[in-house]
Amino acid sequence: MTGSVPSRHHDIADDLRHQIKTGSIKPGERLPSEAGLAVRYRVSTVTLRRALAVLQGEGLVEKIHGKGNYVRHPRRKIMYVGGWGTLDPWTAAEPTLRVTVRSTTVPASVHLTTLLKVPTGSPLAEYSCLSIEQGSPHGLARIYIPRDLVPAGVLDDDSACREAVTRFAVLGPSPATVRETVCARSPTPDEASALRIGSTAVVLAITRVATDSTGRVIEAALLAFPGNRVDAVFTAHHVLDERQTQG
Repeated sequence: MTGSVPSRHHDIADDLRHQIKTGSIKPGERLPSEAGLAVRYRVSTVTLRRALAVLQGEGLVEKIHGKGNYVRHPRRKIMYVGGWGTLDPWTAAEPTLRVTVRSTTVPASVHLTTLLKVPTGSPLAEYSCLSIEQGSPHGLARIYIPRDLVPAGVLDDDSACREAVTRFAVLGPSPATVRETVCARSPTPDEASALRIGSTAVVLAITRVATDSTGRVIEAALLAFPGNRVDAVFTAHHVLDERQTQG
């Protein structure tokens, strides 16, 4: 009996998840109080809260301070198209998609020095971008460009780059190559706050480095998406040997 206690909160989460998926508990509906659910499932409120934390981490349930736990409305997934680093055109063109942009100039930190291959302290244009759909954040980006590569006036005029930012596309000069490193990890405190997700949730983190034909790094972007709201699609292109094409 004792051995089954650690998994009890998972059993409760499974049952509540099933009710949500089947429509027994509808989107926008408030769940019974935590005390009431604890009595229903015959567990402590600590165990019950652990079960709810699982559903909150999955994005199925949202806890509103002072009001209780509510079933979230289904959220449409977004698609990140790898290789050239953009959201797919259909997602980017959504009229409900809004992007907030903050731009400034920052000195290159040690981490950015490594990514951009510039001396520590070099001036970089920084764009902090948050995409929001129907009041719900679904993408965070911090984009860095060497200050001398930023087109005149762009840093002071967010509207000049808004279309590219909306798609999280490369903002600087047209790149010759784009290298992306993808991983799933826990969010940083800043990411959890901006994306309104729990610290136990998972984000899809993408580090994108774009270079020109000379090999110079022209942009580095740090992107983060809630793991349950994004599909990343990468397409490999087969390159034929020139001798084969001439044959």
